[in-house]
Amino acid sequence: MTATKLRLGTRQSPLAVAQAEETRDRLCAAHGWSEDEVELVKVRASGDKIQDRPLADIGGKALWTRELDIWLAEGKIDAAVHSMKDVETLRPDSLTIAAILPREDVRDVLIGAPSIRAIPQGGRVGTSAPRRAAQMLHHRPDCEIVSFRGNVATRLAKLAAGEADVTLLAAAGLNRTDRTSTGTPLDADLWLPAPAQGAIGVECNSADQETLHLLAAIDDAPSRVTVMAERALLEGLGGTCHSPIAVLSRLEGDKLMMRAAIFSSDGLDRIEDSLTAPYSDLSQFRQMGRDLLARAPEAVARLFEGG
Repeated sequence: MTATKLRLGTRQSPLAVAQAEETRDRLCAAHGWSEDEVELVKVRASGDKIQDRPLADIGGKALWTRELDIWLAEGKIDAAVHSMKDVETLRPDSLTIAAILPREDVRDVLIGAPSIRAIPQGGRVGTSAPRRAAQMLHHRPDCEIVSFRGNVATRLAKLAAGEADVTLLAAAGLNRTDRTSTGTPLDADLWLPAPAQGAIGVECNSADQETLHLLAAIDDAPSRVTVMAERALLEGLGGTCHSPIAVLSRLEGDKLMMRAAIFSSDGLDRIEDSLTAPYSDLSQFRQMGRDLLARAPEAVARLFEGG
């Protein structure tokens, strides 16, 4: 029987398992292991248990990480695989994001209509993401937002059942669950993605030098640069799960170009800024977040209180 080299914790959803399998495959390729030397340990996260309310109303992003954090602390797993857009901006010092895998497509995909303009007048848009809701209302104030929670298959089933006319999903999630032909990808320059969208992160205990070393072999430097800069922006904004935040980053040599926008919940107010700065200096991206918030009217600023 082959000895286990690493125990990877993951949520049980099909997308989460696909992300853990990708992590396992990259570890095996990097270290010359066989597949059965990496054990996938599945946990049912709080966020997966509660599907009838928006995430922001039931505890925010911590609902995706809580159980895996506990298992890391208790030594039940060696590392945890996360969608980085679901990981709280401020993490315990006891944990380290040891690897960011090569980032997938950052775009959102519109499903149910060929374009934003083609959504029927007064169309129902199924989403529980404040960013998607606010950005849609900014472009199409006539539309109605309908709360949609659940994994990729659940939301597609709700759309098929007529609970909404259109919905929005991450291209990365569709690609990783073999639904690449579903919907219309939206131009990321016109429809800004979520911070860290499309990125898989692998976290372990900060004191676990052996696991840190093993995970370093699959860390993708360009993806880490963009994800950490976007997380620095989030830190400067101090946002919560109620905060509509959209951002697009691109590497240009040793610099990173970032465009970011924050919105009021009804989409009427949009504050946008851009910055090109050395990616080694995350403080500039934190300051960009603070500057955006300083310019925000009350309808936007109140969505960031307590962040």
